[in-house]
Order: sequence, then structure tokens, then C-alpha cells
Amino acid sequence: MPQYKYTVAMSCSGCSNAVNRALNKLEGVEKVDIDLEKQLVVVDATVPQEKVLETITKTGKAVTPIA
Repeated sequence: MPQYKYTVAMSCSGCSNAVNRALNKLEGVEKVDIDLEKQLVVVDATVPQEKVLETITKTGKAVTPIA
């Protein structure tokens, strides 16, 4: 299963919770790991990376994929 990593600008647990909720609603997402301190989001999903990126962007956070 593909694993995608992103740097996401999150300043509090409310921010990370918003990203977590949005990703867990996305069909095809199996696992979400968020490290608020490192501003890192790791997603295991069967959906395309673009769809995951779009979902995080919709939360209003600045997001950058990590290659």
C-alpha cells in the first residue's frame, strides 16, 4: 500500500485533529499518523496522492508533499 508523507503547517492539536478527521473520512485511507511537533503527516492509502493532498488542502493548512 502506498505511503504518502507531507509537511503540514499545524500550530495546535485542533489543527492536527482537523487534518486527521478530514483524512479519516476519505475512502481508501487505511492509517493516518500525525506528528504535531515535526508538522509531519504520514498517510497509508489506496487513493492517489493528489486526492490525499487535496483533502489536506481543504482544511486550510499549508501542505507540502515530501518526496
